[in-house]
Amino acid sequence: MITPRIKPSAFWRRQASSDLFVQDRRQEKMGSFIANLAAMDELVDFAAVAAQVEAACPRPDRSKGGRPPYSTEIMVRLVFIQSLYNLSDEECEYQVLDRMSFQHFCRLAGELHIPDARTLWRFKQQLAQGGLGGRAIFEAVSQQLQAHGYIPRGGQIVDASIVQAPVTHTKSEEREALNEGQAPEGWSSKKLRHTDRAARWTKKHGKSHYGDKVHANSDARYKLIRKIKVTPANVDDGQTLKDVLDPSNTGKRVLADRGYDSQANRDLLREQQLRDGIGRRARPGQQKRQRLDARNTAINRIRARGEHVFAGLQQLGGKVVRATTLARNELANTLQCVAYNVKRLVWLAAHEPAH
Repeated sequence: MITPRIKPSAFWRRQASSDLFVQDRRQEKMGSFIANLAAMDELVDFAAVAAQVEAACPRPDRSKGGRPPYSTEIMVRLVFIQSLYNLSDEECEYQVLDRMSFQHFCRLAGELHIPDARTLWRFKQQLAQGGLGGRAIFEAVSQQLQAHGYIPRGGQIVDASIVQAPVTHTKSEEREALNEGQAPEGWSSKKLRHTDRAARWTKKHGKSHYGDKVHANSDARYKLIRKIKVTPANVDDGQTLKDVLDPSNTGKRVLADRGYDSQANRDLLREQQLRDGIGRRARPGQQKRQRLDARNTAINRIRARGEHVFAGLQQLGGKVVRATTLARNELANTLQCVAYNVKRLVWLAAHEPAH
């Protein structure tokens, strides 16, 4: 261990004595970041979100004793900040301690104690149970998006993206046992807890990927995520179409790539009186494909807006998860979709007011 040559207090005194002009310029540059957080705080009623979380998964009763828990609103704000900046539990604790803007946003300015990494982990464990907490946050924010006037418009864009999970190196017989929901022979309970038994291998464009898959429905007008479903990575995209359709969209067209091309999905859209905007696969041996290619090209011009959504999620760290259970990874992906929607809401409110 390296022994520091100066005490922390001396370090801060030395930093505080830097050029005031430099500090002013840095504060000016930080203004845009702080302004975004302030806009999110203004546009989203986190107290209402917390109320829906408490209704979906009530927190433990401490009336008989014990240290009073932090309010649900504070904890919801913390997990939101964590997803917005892609922070681990430990990094989130440090950043809230270090950054005044985070303290103000999380309603912790001037507080003697702040939630530590373990408290944050326990709260997310509670949210992940049955998927109720994450869905409650997503639905509460979705309701507020519509209250601001950003209702689903322009049709539905359905797509999916693979999310990488920590790779578990196993032998073929061990992997087979895990896929069947059994414990491989000789594995300890500790090793099982540190192994993602829900993630699966799949191939895309000739490359192997291990993890989960996020299936999302975004509206073509505002590019906001309206429905989500998280599955193991080997689940076929087309199998989840029924789970992510949004009946509240004012547009009747559903756009999706060729991975959703099946008679079952076409029948599903017909039953729900939705227009078929699914790309078509070429039939085996089909030579003349001008009409098919023209149709797919026309669909892809609009469907590309859905790719922007996944690019936004990737900027938030949405292509990788840290946990080793599907429930925790589903929560992480759901919270990142919430962070994307709120970030998008700030942009829409500034550039495209709702009609």
